[in-house]
Amino acid sequence: MSNKKIKVLRIINRFNIGGPTYNATFLTRFLSDDFETLLIGGLPEKGESDSLHILEEYGVEPILLPEMKRKPNFFSDRKALRRIKEIIAEYKPDIVHTHASKAGALGRKAALDMKVPVVVHTFHGHVFHSYFGKVKTELYKFIERKLAQKSTGIIAISDLQKKELVNTYQIAHESKVNVIPLGFDLEKFNRNLSEKRKIVRDKFQINECQIAIAIIGRLAPIKNHSLFLESVDLLHSQTEKKLVFFIVGDGELRDVIAQKVSELTKKGVDIRMTSWIKDINEFNAGMDIICLTSNNEGTPVSIIEAQASQVPVVSTNVGGVQNVMIDNETGFIVPKNNARIFADKLLVLIENEALRNEMGHKGWAFVKERFHFERLVKEMGHYYKELLTKE
Repeated sequence: MSNKKIKVLRIINRFNIGGPTYNATFLTRFLSDDFETLLIGGLPEKGESDSLHILEEYGVEPILLPEMKRKPNFFSDRKALRRIKEIIAEYKPDIVHTHASKAGALGRKAALDMKVPVVVHTFHGHVFHSYFGKVKTELYKFIERKLAQKSTGIIAISDLQKKELVNTYQIAHESKVNVIPLGFDLEKFNRNLSEKRKIVRDKFQINECQIAIAIIGRLAPIKNHSLFLESVDLLHSQTEKKLVFFIVGDGELRDVIAQKVSELTKKGVDIRMTSWIKDINEFNAGMDIICLTSNNEGTPVSIIEAQASQVPVVSTNVGGVQNVMIDNETGFIVPKNNARIFADKLLVLIENEALRNEMGHKGWAFVKERFHFERLVKEMGHYYKELLTKE
């Protein structure tokens, strides 16, 4: 291979808070000097927090594509496809790497039409269950199979996800799917924990005798906040400990969740909705337990960040959860849609400070290297070169 830099065009659905934004940012900023990367993506939807501050923090300047909308739309999709082709014609990438479903569909079609040598797609999650009805789900599976056949490589972010893509949903052949877990800048979550804890607890007026429990994520059906709220309701009468609950995030179910929160507040539960919080590494330090109640996940970022902050986790057993935490070691993994078991596991942690501390320490030890961005960029660089040599 010559000394000329390998040009990568990276395409992301939209710049909203979540794993794909971090993944795209670190891969754009920290790939080795053998590569040059241009990042493009859509804007957040209403109710989502934009994540452009993350790109600014790491000195990444993306091209924004307002035409790329989350929901399928013939007119906006056609405009986005045309715009991506224009960028490919001008930038002349050696590799087009798409992240998540909408970017994957439009970006890969554009790259294939423009004869880009290597076309790669990362599945950050998938929409093959719990999102849509049967007909729409089958249509998405059909489209993804066709795109996978024409892609040079497919990246799964966990072993479980690879198994689902290859065996459960038969999207791609095993030989085409490579597992590269996400990577994050985790040290900042583990720095100055006691100072950050004091700042957060002062800000939210949380006494040290109170146990603070949070759930962080979009207020959307897939995140199943109703399970969290049902568990909170069950816990209310089960412990003498003083509890305070936080719902961090925003989204389409805000009003529905706010109504349930109001009903719990009338029962004497201290539960607060904060909308999005940008300095989540600071916020985490003030928490004692962090929860996830989703019906489906790819790699849940909030769980990795919680463990990096030395906070134990209670999570439903969905998607890549088993790949990012250790059951009974860094927290508890419970069946989805079972508020009784979820509340029981929360109660174990509420009543046992020593266990919370022990699980917190184990969490940091588990995630600190496994999910660091340096591992991510090294593995991705090797994979890109491998795919290029096959061309």
